[in-house]
Amino acid sequence: MYEHLRSEPAVPRQARQSVPVRHSVRGQILDALRSALVSGELAPGEVYSGPALGARFGVSATPVREAMHQLVQEGAVEVVPNRGFRVASRGTSDLADLAAVRALIEVPTMLGLARTVEPARWCALRPLADAATAAAARGDRAAYAVADRAFHAAVLGLSGNAQLVDVAGDLHRRAQWPAADAPAARQADLVADAAEHLALLEALIAQDLPVVRELVREHFAGADR
Repeated sequence: MYEHLRSEPAVPRQARQSVPVRHSVRGQILDALRSALVSGELAPGEVYSGPALGARFGVSATPVREAMHQLVQEGAVEVVPNRGFRVASRGTSDLADLAAVRALIEVPTMLGLARTVEPARWCALRPLADAATAAAARGDRAAYAVADRAFHAAVLGLSGNAQLVDVAGDLHRRAQWPAADAPAARQADLVADAAEHLALLEALIAQDLPVVRELVREHFAGADR
């Protein structure tokens, strides 16, 4: 069981693990907090303080607060004066709204790319789809979230529109935070989602536009799971 500090909710497992040395301390903490949001270990509606999280990460409260303020800008948490940061509570209707907006951006873009991008460039994305499949098979929701975003970003990146990739990526990240009124995430959902990536790639490589159209629309119809 996790230890509690000042009657705060349990600090997520990620806070007790060593953080990979890849970016700045702030960047490392931000990555870990985002993973904790996706996994639900930073629970919707709960308040977490910078010092408590910093103690678990083995860093000062400063990089934690900096990372949390980035999450405030992203809409993941809100400031609670003199206490810390409360994880935003969202409902399944919020996820459905995000899925609808993502579909407005990504579906026409993907269908347009299906008509113009040569098969070899789609083949190059297979390792990203495979990474998502592997994360889903492990039931690792946080790793799957990263792999899922990477696959979608790579697909949209073929458009050459960096602004579109940034906007779609932000919406995608928000869509991955669990809803407070949703049932617990199931590994089967991740596996099904990953399978759709592979099926979509196969259709794109084969330049089968009717199948691509059907798969893309089905994928976003289930994007709020």
